[in-house]
Order: sequence, then C-alpha cells, then structure tokens
Amino acid sequence: MGFRQKLNFAQKTCLGRCGKLMQQTGMIHPGARIGVALSGGVDSWVLIQVLLLRQRIVPFKFELMALHVNPGFDPDNHSCMLSWLNNQGIASHIQSTTIGPEAHQPGNTKSPCFICSWERRKVLFNLCRKYRLSHLAFGHNSDDLTTTFFMNLMQTGRVDGLSAKEPFFKGSLSVIRPLLMVEKKYMRNAAGKWKLPVRDNPCPSAATAGRARTERMLSAIYSQNQMYRKNIRNALKRWQLDLNMKLK
Repeated sequence: MGFRQKLNFAQKTCLGRCGKLMQQTGMIHPGARIGVALSGGVDSWVLIQVLLLRQRIVPFKFELMALHVNPGFDPDNHSCMLSWLNNQGIASHIQSTTIGPEAHQPGNTKSPCFICSWERRKVLFNLCRKYRLSHLAFGHNSDDLTTTFFMNLMQTGRVDGLSAKEPFFKGSLSVIRPLLMVEKKYMRNAAGKWKLPVRDNPCPSAATAGRARTERMLSAIYSQNQMYRKNIRNALKRWQLDLNMKLK
C-alpha cells in the first residue's frame, strides 16, 4: 500500500504521532532490524502497516519482520496473516504453541494472563536472538498506557507505565512502542480504512482478565465527566514521554 491512497484523519494521526515519537526518543537507527509482535488484533496490525509507511519516509533504511506466537486456542488463527504479509513482502516467523491452554490449567499459582504473557514474551525474545533483531516492537497505545498505569498502581503498589523505548539484555535489544501516543479509537478507524485482516482474541479469559476489569473501572470513571479520559491520558503521556526523554 502506497501513498497514492489518500489517508483519512485517523490514519494520518497514527502515522504522524508514530513518526514524532520515533524522533523524540531516538527510537530506531539506520540498519535497525525490527521484529514486530503481530498478534492479529487491531493494535499490532496498525503498527505493522504504519511501520511499512514509515519505511518510505525516514531518511535511512530499516528492516521489518513479523513475529507471531499463536498461543494455541485456535491453531488456524494465524492463517489470514500469511497472505497479507506475503503480499506486502514482509518476512515472518509464525510459531504455534500450547501456551494458552497450559496457562489455564487448574493448579497454576499465577493468573492465566500473567503466565501466557510471560511465556509468549520469552518466545519473542528467543526469536529476536535467533534472527539477530535489534528491536522488538509492540502495538501498545495510549489507552494501554493508562490501563497499565492503574493496574500497576492498584495491584502492585508501583508507579509504572509503558516505556516507549526500553533496553534489554545489556542493550542488545530494544523494546519499542511506536504507537504509544495514539488513542485506540484512531487505530480502530485506521484499521478499518486500511482493511486490515483483524481477528478477534480467542482467549477464553479475554473478557474477565485483570486488564478488562481495569478498563471497565476506568470507563465508569470517564462516564462521570467527559474530560476525565482526556486529562488522565494526556497527563500520563507527558509523564511517560518525560521519562523516556531523560533516558535518551
């Protein structure tokens, strides 16, 4: 997909805010090899589409590789990804696992979501090492930043959010979140406009997980005053960006 197709406001917002955050944080460098964690949901699809467009804008070359870890709820959940990735000429690694069902086994001492997320992250890190990738990109957005902040505050007593750029393994790998300053509503709109092959989350705990409960709590707060959502989100975005700028 090129620039001949006119972009709407949501698409321009995703593309522009991604570029701005990349510049502000020095997110990538010439020759970067970026693994994109492609789950099949809205956020990760918009991320890979935006990074494809960013490749044509930035004044240096960087590479993309899609990484999909199928947790095992639906063995064919990744099938729709392959044709899209092939049409775009994007290298990919699709790995099927049984992480999801195993995380839901009775007797586990930790929540299924924690176990599943932890194990899938380990697979992604190993794939980055295998393919000598310099960056691992996630599609987290500003709404995820808000939810994560309140989850950390209430569940662990930590004041912590989501970093736009974070070094791992003594700096050999950088975890990046290029869309961290973009609201979810723009990503949903952009995904529809780009006709991306978004799939529903097949996890049986998706609606009852701690993240979903926190989102419902925040929705109740937002319903009291239409400015609450905007003010909380903007405050956390400024705070998180300030932290990243100090670490730049």
